[in-house]
Amino acid sequence: MAGHIPEEKVDEIRQSTDIVDVIGGYVDLKKQGRNYFGLCPFHGENTPSFSVSADKQIFHCFGCGKGGNVYTFLMELEGYTFIQAVKQLAEQSDIDLPDQITDDEPSSKQSPESQSILEAHQWLAKLYHHLLRNSKEGKAAYQYLIDRGFTEETIKKYQIGFSPNSKDFVVTFLEKKGFHPQTMVKAGLLSANDHGEYTDRFRGRVIFPLRNHLGKTVAFAGRAMGEQEPKYLNSPETELFHKNRILYNFDLARASIRKQKTVVLFEGYVDVISADQAGVHNGVGTMGTSISTNQANLLKRYADKVIVCYDGDRPGVEAASKAAKLLKSVGCETFIARVPDGLDPDDFIQKHGGDRFQREVIETSDTYMSFMMSYLKRDYNLQIEGDRITYIEKILQEVAMLDRAVEREHYLNEIASEFEMSIDTLKEEIQRIRGQKPLPKDNEGQNRYTNRTSRLSIQNKLLPAFHNAERKLIAYMLKDPLIADKVQEEIGGAFNISDHQVIVTHLYAYYEDGNESDISQFVERLDDASLKNLAVELAMAPVGDEVSDQEIQDYISHIRAEQSDRTDIKSLEAELKRAEQQNEPIKAAEIAMKIIQRKKELKNT
Repeated sequence: MAGHIPEEKVDEIRQSTDIVDVIGGYVDLKKQGRNYFGLCPFHGENTPSFSVSADKQIFHCFGCGKGGNVYTFLMELEGYTFIQAVKQLAEQSDIDLPDQITDDEPSSKQSPESQSILEAHQWLAKLYHHLLRNSKEGKAAYQYLIDRGFTEETIKKYQIGFSPNSKDFVVTFLEKKGFHPQTMVKAGLLSANDHGEYTDRFRGRVIFPLRNHLGKTVAFAGRAMGEQEPKYLNSPETELFHKNRILYNFDLARASIRKQKTVVLFEGYVDVISADQAGVHNGVGTMGTSISTNQANLLKRYADKVIVCYDGDRPGVEAASKAAKLLKSVGCETFIARVPDGLDPDDFIQKHGGDRFQREVIETSDTYMSFMMSYLKRDYNLQIEGDRITYIEKILQEVAMLDRAVEREHYLNEIASEFEMSIDTLKEEIQRIRGQKPLPKDNEGQNRYTNRTSRLSIQNKLLPAFHNAERKLIAYMLKDPLIADKVQEEIGGAFNISDHQVIVTHLYAYYEDGNESDISQFVERLDDASLKNLAVELAMAPVGDEVSDQEIQDYISHIRAEQSDRTDIKSLEAELKRAEQQNEPIKAAEIAMKIIQRKKELKNT
């Protein structure tokens, strides 16, 4: 699985990395006992069931079942390939990799055609940027960008380019690189007419590369400089480019977002770039569409706070309202920045400068509720009783959605003061809206670890005795090579659960190679994700530091007994088949009853 990276280098990087630090950059972890717990980033939940073991350097979610080591985490969450995950951690640990490891391995999820399209995008991004800086026609585009306030540093950082107003220049370039024109049409890089002629889709435009979260160009946005229509032209959606999944500049802004625990959400790439020049380095943008749940969840994993900074005109404010609602619904602490005078963020920065933008727009952002109270007022005449009541009802719906009691109390007091209403009446209405559910208490979290352990215990009690015996035995085998040796001598791979058979077979080989007990290293030998999750789950199971020979022998006896019972049933099933073939219905019925009874006994053991 290590690809072209030596296994010893993979192990060195893994051992030099603290999984708690890495996962802590994505998940708010709190220590409980020996492990750390937080909300699982792989599925929605309100009670933490995601556990990270500093001792074993593994993670496991008791809710969705995902688990693994630090490489697994990055591959699952970021969509990295294995080599990309190793490179990322090597860079963080200042560990040098062999020089020959230069290119990322292709993702197994990508088709050969998609890999070709991805490569074409990388070549074109370089070409467009080169033409902006070095071609005669590109000089006008370069000056256009400078006049718009883009700096030399920004043009280079974002690899902004230019496509010449030529029908065949880019077509010829791509053909020489070995890319088929029809595939490039499918990729949205070329256009084709009825006569089968190919042309550059973006010719005559300033080009903004659109990168995925790994920093690879997967699409382009072209902006006309003159009267050309349409003014903005983007790549169509492809297997590589989905507008509702990618956030512009996320790859470059990720470090700042992590550091500040805050992200600023803009509507477009020009606002993001302009804000970056103004000192707002944690900005990202949607691709001309409303923010999706997928994108909102991505931001939630990285930031505690999201500031929505859309255009200051009515459509922009309405779009900000929708975005704020969605971000709030996935659990983000949401703020809304107000851009005055109907300006968009870029216009404001060009007119008033970056310092005022940060001071007067970003730093004075409204809380979600303050914004909603102001936003909803626009649709009502509060001097009219009916409008006033409707407005209050809508605001109370929003207040009822707030998780924290202190927030609800604060805004209810504001409403009571503004409209001269009884605070008790408002609280009663909130209680009704929330469905008469008791409000959360601060001490509820104290019992979460106990409840989680209890759920796991109940789950184990529901399993047959032999199944629990196998799980316990493997848990001890993962901790101690000597126990694994003993089990191998006694029963080898003769476990009753097929997944357990595969895990112990790999474990025997792992120890025979001279490795010590290390679940984080061992799971790298398991290619199947479900097996990896199971192995981690068993390693995280609560078992004692010491185990007696008698306890191990008891587990082995349970396993052997189940094998014997299964052999008995198979023998009875063979007798049943013979009785049916010999047309002995009474004997067959008696045997069938024995099988049913035997299976019932096994189920209850």
